[in-house]
This record gives sequence, C-alpha cells and structure tokens, in this order.
Amino acid sequence: MSDNSKPVPGPRAGYRHFHPIQTRWMDNDVYGHVNNVVYYSWFDTAVNHYLVAGGVLDIERSPVIGLVIETRCNYFASIAFPEQVEVGVRVAHVGRSSVRYELGIFKDGEDSAAAQGHFVHVYVDRESRRPVEIPAKMREALARISPD
Repeated sequence: MSDNSKPVPGPRAGYRHFHPIQTRWMDNDVYGHVNNVVYYSWFDTAVNHYLVAGGVLDIERSPVIGLVIETRCNYFASIAFPEQVEVGVRVAHVGRSSVRYELGIFKDGEDSAAAQGHFVHVYVDRESRRPVEIPAKMREALARISPD
C-alpha cells in the first residue's frame, strides 16, 4: 500500500502468528467502542508475548531490548467490550538493528481485519540505549513469522 492509496483490511491468512485478547469493560470509551489507544497496547502485547514465549526476550534481564520508534494504525470496523479479538503478527522487514512488525486485529472468527497497522522496534543495548545488531536467536524467532 502506498501512502496515497486508501487502506483496505487484510485477510487473516496474511498473518503467521495470533495472540488472543479479551476486551475489557475499561477498553470502551464514551462512544461505546474500544478507544484507539487500546489498539496500540494490543500491538505491543502481541509482539512482546511472542518474543517472551519464544525465549528470546526476558523483560527484566535481556541485554538487548526493543524500543518503538514508529507506529501506525488504520481502523475498519468497531470493536467493543465484551468481544474477543485476535492480534495477527508478522514481520515485514528485518534490518541490522530494527524490525518492522505488521499487525491485524481480528474479531473472533472473522477473516477481515477490523484494524491493522505496524510498528518498528529498534533493538538497543539495555544500558547504553545505543542500537545493536539483533541477536541470532531473535532473528530465528522473527524468521518464523516472516513471509515465505
């Protein structure tokens, strides 16, 4: 998608990993749907859960951590408590020290994304906060959710 084209919702089949999330009462805003800021939290939760569960990120001790430097989300359908959603995750690009994750939010059982977006992590040394090369084990985990 170029920046000049209108975003369209992608299919569930375009994602390699899914993380289930139960919406909460507090996620709804005064307009009766999940507030936009919650979607970014879901993005962060799905990616970091994948990394922690895969054994490549220890939130308290890993010497290399990812910092978000860019994020975007497009919304296509309303979601509200008490709906269950799944966050689809895939890796679109891996550089020396950065990763672009693409994410889709799917209502339970639906094939078309209710929202989709991306964020970019730059991996840095925990202490110095300077960019570092992505560790080999993390690259392996990222390859598992990259397109073929």
